[in-house]
Amino acid sequence: AVASPVAVGMVFRTFNVGAYAVAAFLMVGTIAGILLATLMNNAGGAWDNAKKYIEMGNYGGKGSEAHRAAVVGDTVGDPFKDTAGPSLHVLIKLLSTITLVAAPLFI
Repeated sequence: AVASPVAVGMVFRTFNVGAYAVAAFLMVGTIAGILLATLMNNAGGAWDNAKKYIEMGNYGGKGSEAHRAAVVGDTVGDPFKDTAGPSLHVLIKLLSTITLVAAPLFI
């Protein structure tokens, strides 16, 4: 991910469209990253809240099959909510920063 903007710029520089290619790469990367980060944050929160909802006595409460499934969902959802989603925001900022620093290579 760190070398991607530089690689795109250098490859497309041979066709004299390096800056346009990197701009397109950044736009697509930013849009896709924001959407994926939002999805992961919301999915992790939903799985966490589903477990809490079942623990309040709904769908059989604690110890039920639904609760066991919700615990598994919460185990998957916590990393989504707490680490994977926020780290994508850092990656998006990193792509932009690397592109600005390396811009003289492909402009």
